[in-house]
Amino acid sequence: MNALILQFLDYVSLECGLSPNTREAYASDLKSFQVFLETAGVTSFNGVTRRHVLDFLNSEKDKGLSVRSISRRLVAIKVFFRYMVRESLLGKDVTEIMDSPKTGRVLPSVLTYKEVERLLASPAGDGKYALRDRAILELLYATGIRVSECAGLKLDDVHFDSGHLRCTGKGNKMRIVPFGETARDRLQRYLSDARPKFPSAESVRAFFLTYRGRGYSRKGLWALVKSHSRRAGITKDIHPHTLRHSFASHLLANGAPLRVIQEMLGHADIATTQVYTHVDQDTLKSIHEKYHPRA
Repeated sequence: MNALILQFLDYVSLECGLSPNTREAYASDLKSFQVFLETAGVTSFNGVTRRHVLDFLNSEKDKGLSVRSISRRLVAIKVFFRYMVRESLLGKDVTEIMDSPKTGRVLPSVLTYKEVERLLASPAGDGKYALRDRAILELLYATGIRVSECAGLKLDDVHFDSGHLRCTGKGNKMRIVPFGETARDRLQRYLSDARPKFPSAESVRAFFLTYRGRGYSRKGLWALVKSHSRRAGITKDIHPHTLRHSFASHLLANGAPLRVIQEMLGHADIATTQVYTHVDQDTLKSIHEKYHPRA
């Protein structure tokens, strides 16, 4: 059970881009749940029932935990079980019918246009690493693909003639995502002038290669983005998912229909995409407060 919890925590950090504080909170909540289950003789999450979850929450109440803390415990368990079912690690989500407390939606952090320009210009020079890193950063912003989708990209997935790439997202769902001229130029420059210089370039099918000639992991791409954000002097907490948020927010701000953004992001439910309308409204509000004489 501990290995599955660690796998989930890596997922929420590297794929979802949650903050270290949120990751730590999830870790604490799930560890408490694991200890409770082991004390009750449950050795696998497949053996967990709805009764186990309710008994755990009641035991936390008996310890004097606040309603807010107990609610957070339930949210962590529900998110964890939903993740395991989606990844085919669990047959059934016993928490699915359990009501979660209503919480305010956390708006995603996005970059300004100037911050994007600084980040994408961070890898300087014509060396193989600079060409590779510029291509990676440009692709993440130009397409809004997830970090796992970028890590899993193969040579055959990128089609320069039609200007699109094919990626496999959550639930093994494949989708087509377009990219523009700038991304095309940087990807082609990487393929022609940089990729052949990496070890195993002819035998490995991963599109982006590490210095060892292997395909990237989500953690490796996370570290790459963090490194270049520091070089660019960006003080925000940047991670690969920030570029995905910025991609969607900037499309919406420039008039792209929400349904089109949903399709490109690979969201199953448009309600997930609608968070970017709130981001844009916040931008409009700040502009109004700055420039309107009666604000």
